[in-house]
Amino acid sequence: MGRDPSDDRLPTLVWVIAAAFVAIELAFSAGYGFQQDELYFIQAGRHLAFGYVDQPPLAPLLTRLATMIGGTHPTAVRTLPALEGGAIIVLAARQAVIFGAGRVGRVLAALCMAGAPVLLGAVHIGNTTPPALLAWTLVVLCVSTAIARDRPRWWLGAGLAAGLGLQTNNLVALLLLALAVGLLATRRFDILRTRWPWLAAAIAAIIWAPNVVWQATHGWPQLTMAASLHRANTSLADYQAGLPAQLVYGGLFTAPVLIAGVVRLWRTTEERYLAVTVTLVVVYVLAWTPGKPYYTSGLLPAVLAAGAVATERWFARGRRPVGRRALVVGAILVATVVSLPSVLPVWPVRDLSAHPTSSDLADMVGWPQLAGFVAAENTALASSGTPPTSIFTDNYAEAATLDVLGPPGLPPVLSGHNAYGMWGPGSASDTTVLAVDAADQLRPYFAQCLTVGTFVTPYDVDNDFNHLDLSLCTGPMTDWVGLWPHLRHDE
Repeated sequence: MGRDPSDDRLPTLVWVIAAAFVAIELAFSAGYGFQQDELYFIQAGRHLAFGYVDQPPLAPLLTRLATMIGGTHPTAVRTLPALEGGAIIVLAARQAVIFGAGRVGRVLAALCMAGAPVLLGAVHIGNTTPPALLAWTLVVLCVSTAIARDRPRWWLGAGLAAGLGLQTNNLVALLLLALAVGLLATRRFDILRTRWPWLAAAIAAIIWAPNVVWQATHGWPQLTMAASLHRANTSLADYQAGLPAQLVYGGLFTAPVLIAGVVRLWRTTEERYLAVTVTLVVVYVLAWTPGKPYYTSGLLPAVLAAGAVATERWFARGRRPVGRRALVVGAILVATVVSLPSVLPVWPVRDLSAHPTSSDLADMVGWPQLAGFVAAENTALASSGTPPTSIFTDNYAEAATLDVLGPPGLPPVLSGHNAYGMWGPGSASDTTVLAVDAADQLRPYFAQCLTVGTFVTPYDVDNDFNHLDLSLCTGPMTDWVGLWPHLRHDE
């Protein structure tokens, strides 16, 4: 089952798997509606900058371009992430080529990647994760190609991918640091003595520089955000579930291939620097943010590719290689079909509450209804003689919902959360404020806050934005400008 070293082509079946993956993602792209991060990114795209308090600028820019082309619709926002997912599948197969896979191993790497729940779910949402996963995949592929094939110019591709990745998610810096330590730990000084890795680093630094300057001139807010994420994702339950969750995210029946990939990277001298890289990233995530197990997913294509090589050789050693292939492929396909309803909007939304599903899917339900509920309450208050002069929300999700999905004529929508806190109150009046799940924040600074209604998510879907109280706050102690330092908050 070894490969022909003169044939680096990907089998047609790899492209078929990638195309089928994209088709499935697009088929379900409009299901349930927007997720809150997508609404937030649409609004962030209307405030283009070189940085934000919680992210670099590329994802909001891509979201703005998507809505300019396809309109404010979930499919428009999710088309590019679906294509990025298909590209990651193809690149996983290409990584298997670099590791020495034959035809079967290349197809297996693509199939394992396509069936990974973390990829199926991640590229269904238009946020920072899909482009970041693609950047990680490209960096590792370019570095391993440069080293394994003695093609040093591939380092330049790694630098370009790293720079764009850093403009998407600063976690790419962890990958670069881990790769550098991996090369040092495995004594690959022959590589580090050449100019190519340093040229790659220079390219990445130049591309990243505008965001770094923005961060520096705004007090490094993403360091504050990182500390906040650490606090929010380090419970005992997070630590207990961290490693098992990483295996499940890769695919329950794919776990043997995943484990075989890690073992193979450690056993292969030429690839051991990647084993060190993988280990460092996993240990960092388990120690610092165990509640975010998908942070390691950028290395999944490389590990599955290595595992596909090992599995292909296991096929060849057996007396019934066809039976072994059928067993592995069948298990992956069955696991993929079983996992689909938990990561994609397969069930009708009215039945969603009766089935186990991811929090991301549940959080897609109810945003148009929330916008309508707040708009109706605003109209009712205006009719009663107490028209709100502004709307203040606890969370960026509620604020972005009203900005993106709310009807024309709403008062200015404000929030102290993340980028909304940075954008500030502008010239909005705080005479009469309609608070959305934010009465506790405003009550210390207003004479009174009275509850006027409660929003309940439709179809009994239990998500993080259910039972939101709407309150009318009057009698401010000072204006928004004076209150704002007390109201800004991050995650």
